[in-house]
Amino acid sequence: MKKFVSIMLALAMSMSLAACGADSSSDASSDSQSSSDAASGEKVVKIGVFEPATGDSGAGGKQEVLGMKYAHDVQPTVEIGGETYQVELAIVDNQSSNDKAATAASELVSKGCSVVLGSYGSGVSIAGSDTFKNAGIPVIGVTCTNPQVTEGNTHYFRICFLDPFQGTVLANFAVDNFEAQTAYTLSKQGDDYSGGLFYYFKEAFEAKGGTVVAAEFPEGTSDFTSYVTAAKNAGADVFFAPVSTEATALIIDNAAAQGLGMPIMAGDTWDSNVITGAAQGKDVEVYVTTFYQEGGNEDFDNGIKEWINADSTRLAENGGNDMIAAVSAMGYDAYFVALEVLKNAGSTDPAAVNEALWDTTYTGVSGDIAFESTNGDAIRDVAYVKVANTETGAWDFVTVQKAS
Repeated sequence: MKKFVSIMLALAMSMSLAACGADSSSDASSDSQSSSDAASGEKVVKIGVFEPATGDSGAGGKQEVLGMKYAHDVQPTVEIGGETYQVELAIVDNQSSNDKAATAASELVSKGCSVVLGSYGSGVSIAGSDTFKNAGIPVIGVTCTNPQVTEGNTHYFRICFLDPFQGTVLANFAVDNFEAQTAYTLSKQGDDYSGGLFYYFKEAFEAKGGTVVAAEFPEGTSDFTSYVTAAKNAGADVFFAPVSTEATALIIDNAAAQGLGMPIMAGDTWDSNVITGAAQGKDVEVYVTTFYQEGGNEDFDNGIKEWINADSTRLAENGGNDMIAAVSAMGYDAYFVALEVLKNAGSTDPAAVNEALWDTTYTGVSGDIAFESTNGDAIRDVAYVKVANTETGAWDFVTVQKAS
């Protein structure tokens, strides 16, 4: 009897240890599926997804990934070298953290990805870049707009416009539409995205004869009352704050409570239903520049809305409704650009994929996509301007704006 009990205890411990060693991440099922596909004789190509699901940029990252997942549902296979490959999305969470970006990137390297998509957030893109470079894996940036993402390298490409362009567009819009002479700008200390976009806005705004009053806030700030007060005391005509969505809701709340009395402007990170939700019912004006306006492609709009509404998790990841974020449209396009480059490469070898990227073109829902020959940046010359409708909680289209 004692021997029987000992054997049963040993079996129980063995099963417990096996369970503890199991991978509980969202990629575990994908890896198992990959092994199953390989065993069944089906060919598999892995596209890495290097995006934040948590941290300051988690809300935007989830919406960007939703676009990729929807694209994968639309077309889960690709023809490479005359053979059909099942596409597997290998998704990791870089946690919106520059410090953890290299670890997340290394995880994708270990998964054997042929190409990687991401990230939402320029800082983590820059921080993870060398890991991909050293592994010889090309990356297609989706909405990381800081010039440093691609500067001086040949492995990081992107399909979005850049901050020098976006900053100029925003400065032009402030002067042309609000006759702004003084702009109060607010960025986050140590943040590559907000700091970079502030720099280019300031450069363009001052070139048009304007004055910039600049401020920065530290990590962990939850009360923006003093910054709203400072903007009012400076006699500013616009309040420019290209920061994360988490800080944005707080800024909008403080602006409404204090009667800011001037338009609030920001870049693509504010193009989210998190922002329209924060602005709804409040006496604020919120304008953003972005990559896509809902209504730009009826088939895409209808398809992704139906797909989002079909699953409660997708709906939650999209902020609780089916409003289409521009980053979702960009994630969708990035996936199809990856398929196009795999077809052009005729191989799953990352080196061949990297080489094929230079000459790959694609017409997506966000427009024509091509890469310039120096750094692999997208050739883009327009941005959409939208304003938050504080009654309906939606974005209203304002104009298409160019830099010049």
